[in-house]
Amino acid sequence: MFDFSEPLNEAFAPGGALSRRLPGFSARESQIEMAQAVGQAIESQSALVVEAGTGTGKTFAYVVPALLSGRRVLLSTATKTLQDQLFNKDLPLVREALGVPVNVALLKGRQNYVCHFHLERALKEARLPSAKEVDHLQKVRVFAGRTQTGDRADCAGVPEDSAVWSWVTSNKDNCLGGECPNASECFVNKARRDALDAEVVVVNHHLFLADLALKEEGIAELLPACDVIVFDEAHQLPDIATSLLGQAISTAQCQEFLRDVLIEGRTSSADAGDWDSVLRPMELALKEIRRIVGTEIDSARFTHAQFLALNGVSTVCADFESRLENLIEMISPLSVRNESWVKLMGRASELCLRWQDWFSPPSAQDDAQSVRWVSVSTNVVQFCDSPLDVSNAFAKLYAEQAKAWVFTSATLSIKDSLEHFTLQVGLDECKQLLLPSPFDYESQALLCVPDNLPFPNEPQFSRKLCESVWPLLLSSAGGVFFLCTSHRAVKQVGEYLRERIEKDDLDWSLLVQGEASRAELLEQFRVLNNPVLVGAASFWEGVDIRGEGLRLVIIDKLPFAPPDDPVYQAKSELIKNRGGNAFQDLSLPDAAIALKQGAGRLIRDETDWGVLLIGDRRLVEKGYGKLLWRSLPPFKRTRELQVAVDFMKNKRSS
Repeated sequence: MFDFSEPLNEAFAPGGALSRRLPGFSARESQIEMAQAVGQAIESQSALVVEAGTGTGKTFAYVVPALLSGRRVLLSTATKTLQDQLFNKDLPLVREALGVPVNVALLKGRQNYVCHFHLERALKEARLPSAKEVDHLQKVRVFAGRTQTGDRADCAGVPEDSAVWSWVTSNKDNCLGGECPNASECFVNKARRDALDAEVVVVNHHLFLADLALKEEGIAELLPACDVIVFDEAHQLPDIATSLLGQAISTAQCQEFLRDVLIEGRTSSADAGDWDSVLRPMELALKEIRRIVGTEIDSARFTHAQFLALNGVSTVCADFESRLENLIEMISPLSVRNESWVKLMGRASELCLRWQDWFSPPSAQDDAQSVRWVSVSTNVVQFCDSPLDVSNAFAKLYAEQAKAWVFTSATLSIKDSLEHFTLQVGLDECKQLLLPSPFDYESQALLCVPDNLPFPNEPQFSRKLCESVWPLLLSSAGGVFFLCTSHRAVKQVGEYLRERIEKDDLDWSLLVQGEASRAELLEQFRVLNNPVLVGAASFWEGVDIRGEGLRLVIIDKLPFAPPDDPVYQAKSELIKNRGGNAFQDLSLPDAAIALKQGAGRLIRDETDWGVLLIGDRRLVEKGYGKLLWRSLPPFKRTRELQVAVDFMKNKRSS
């Protein structure tokens, strides 16, 4: 058995491998403690859960023992952005510092790689909505000719949310597999081969969990061969598992299918019928579903019953199902013509089956184990069937795969306990470690919960909050994150701030979620003068702005799940049936984790300082607020806005 103590101590010691490679590097006691615990978990092939406060340096604390172990390692992160940072920056740096000749690979879902077949088809057939997308398509063409990986993240000048990506990438439905004429040069196949040959593979939670359900993207092949699995930002695992371990069908998925049928029909089977007249009513039905939901709605969730109660939606959905069944009859005889029709026939059958399953009346057993609900975004309606308890799926995975399992995040604990997390991911026995942040929060930051604000349920709360905190915004002179718990609040806060900035003729840059992609907004925040960013859930975590760029974080309300959220409702009912308390066991812990994430945007290193303002007086005045209050970093605290203004001014002048 390999002894980690000596090489780990040498790596982190003054004058050791990391300090020689990184000028100014100084290991913290908590970082070394975590590294030793990870090493022990690897040695004993056991499970470890670590909450490592911001500034611990948890990435190095698991990467160093992983590389020194000589074992095959799978590293999973919460987002593709963190995945890229780990692969492109952190792993190469540590590998070089340690002098370990470890082969590292990056593996993403297939929709992250340009597909030669679909790119060629798009260049011939694509009907793109604007000249901008046409330009994007040409940039992808040039990129595909020179890239070694085909990873769309490396394609400069084409935004992540460009419509062109759905044309030039494949998915599990429309990939031709071994029958593809471009199989030998396929970027997805190359990424999988590289992953199978590597000692360390970097994936993300979405890919890991989707693959467990589908056995499709290559993780199923990697799992038996690896000895160590590390989940960074592990607090996201339960929610991602709830989304991905169930079933779903979306209007976008159906639209892509109809598009592919139209192209193949025109290309190889124009004699089979009038494809436009068959498919056009189906496309209109999908658009009508989105219209019925409400075109003014950017984001919403409905229960199964709520959705079916919408005026006219049942008729439209039944019409689409009937037309899909007729389309299957039309496609079936064409399967003998080529592999594309075989694939399309399989997709049609799968779509029809999922559509019928979702719209059929649920049984009592179904209701007890899963929840059917609808997710609405700007252009897409998704029909979901999600499990209510994912712990058994995780427990089964541990039983089948005897290896070291490491789960880490800055936000896992509730009241200094990790039980809420371990229960969700089915960990009965594991070592647990709570490591506080090394930052001097009391001198670096101030938490303000003003005592003169209305309660969040009062009319015009968002506007009144903005009016009240305006003096603090002025004292900050920009460098502000205004984090909201709803998209509606984002819109209201954005409108107020735009009016006020223009009225006072301030040289500030207002950035509002929805007006550009998340990546674009963050890039603008980093380079524009006096930026103020207003955003919802996606900006509460995974954002690292250091120094002068961010001095004030405002959180409008405590981040409780909406009581009418269908997944929350179903989980609450399950907890109640098991004799628990949904508010204490679900709502409050989830809010505590989310609040810690939002607060964590403010102080990112030892030299940062700033003000965190939470505009929800329930944090102080309600009994349950004490748990949330104690979960936050130990900032100096006040209820007087003027104290926060003075803190900001004094820090700026010092």
